[in-house]
Amino acid sequence: MKKLLFLILMFLLTILIVCAYYFYYESYNFDKQSANASKKDNMNIPINENAPVVSRNQMEIAAPVDTVWQVLTDIKKWPQWQKAVSETIVPEKVEEGTEFHWKADGLSFTSKIHTVNPHRAFGWTGKTIGASAIHNWKFVKKDDHALVIVEESLQGVFPRLFKNFFQKNLNQGVLTNLEELKAASEKAAR
Repeated sequence: MKKLLFLILMFLLTILIVCAYYFYYESYNFDKQSANASKKDNMNIPINENAPVVSRNQMEIAAPVDTVWQVLTDIKKWPQWQKAVSETIVPEKVEEGTEFHWKADGLSFTSKIHTVNPHRAFGWTGKTIGASAIHNWKFVKKDDHALVIVEESLQGVFPRLFKNFFQKNLNQGVLTNLEELKAASEKAAR
């Protein structure tokens, strides 16, 4: 009986070690890919086209690019216009390399801004347990309106294991982000 119990414990320990290694491996790959990324389309870190989950969308917003830029980059005010975001902790200065923490839909995220190209491009990386993301926004001036293009890649243990679930949620999340940004920007432009 003791031998059987010992074998079961060893088996469970092995599974635990393999799972921990897998989480570490996925996080390491994300960090390596982000560090070695080549600048593309005004972004210091482009999305990972080979990630298990990738989403893109765009929307025209009836507000000047300057207004849309201000709304999106004022991270402290995200909870005021994004229903999913409940908290943001960010230093006063938002610049490339700034790390910030935030909560959305009950999850805590640690993010780092990788691109600040005023009125043209804004992007950050983000991590939560079992998932890492690259989130990029591009702004195009169209007369007195803004065309906003957003793209995001999501990788890690959970996006790999539950690809369809994460793809559906990311597609909806990207669209919701655009709709909420549109509403907040158009309100600020009035």
